[in-house]
Amino acid sequence: MSNHVTYTEQELVHLLRNRDNQAFSYLYDNYSGALYSIILQIVQENELASDVLQEVFINIWRKIESYDALKGRLFTWMLNIARNASIDTLRSKNYQNSRKNQELGDHVHTGGNGQTLQPNVDHIGLRKTLEKLKPEHRVLIELAYFKGYTHEEIAAIENIPLGTVKTRIRNSLLQLREYLK
Repeated sequence: MSNHVTYTEQELVHLLRNRDNQAFSYLYDNYSGALYSIILQIVQENELASDVLQEVFINIWRKIESYDALKGRLFTWMLNIARNASIDTLRSKNYQNSRKNQELGDHVHTGGNGQTLQPNVDHIGLRKTLEKLKPEHRVLIELAYFKGYTHEEIAAIENIPLGTVKTRIRNSLLQLREYLK
């Protein structure tokens, strides 16, 4: 019968700052599942989510000194590291290149019953049209409409005022409307 050790948040942070391996194992055992779920919602690939999770725990280990209990709970701080790492991964050139170089399946244009499907006209050229937007506007559209973030979440992620997020998204949508005419 093994003793199950538990720590208060304060004890855990103190031990992590002292580079206690047992505390780090406890942290991983108790928080990795929740962080993995959040990462997976963003990157949407199991293997990539596992890689990002590993990077997140390395960052937590390296940056534990920067955690400030006055600014929020430990889990919230770790959650922000996980979300930022996930978004950074999606924005990275390696990830973008890997997405461009994926193989197509043998039955790309056939339905379940063997019938040939027509490509969805709504999606043809949409990415090219988005590329016409300024990069800082395109990122906001992608976060809002392809990743499902709220304006408040986007403001936090991008570290810009909420009003700026709303204005840029509205202006971007107006530009897209003109491009699509």
